[in-house]
Amino acid sequence: MKQLILTLTALIALTLPAHAACYVDYKAKKDDPLRLHYGVAEVACGGDAYGELADRLAANGWTLLAIVSNFDETGLAERQDSAANYFLRF
Repeated sequence: MKQLILTLTALIALTLPAHAACYVDYKAKKDDPLRLHYGVAEVACGGDAYGELADRLAANGWTLLAIVSNFDETGLAERQDSAANYFLRF
């Protein structure tokens, strides 16, 4: 019984961080011709948001210029119109 309780507690502890959502809004560019965009992306909470997002953008030909801010799901609605096509795209 003790083993079962410990196992269940460990499983619950491992699944809790997966439900937390973290987001950033950012600015990125492409050269030749110069194109800029503002976007919103979901990132791993507590991780290297800059590196994670820079890799995703680079895979699509974009260069991350800056992360503007970090926020949770409560900040999504107010940024959706500004990010337009780049809302949760990368």
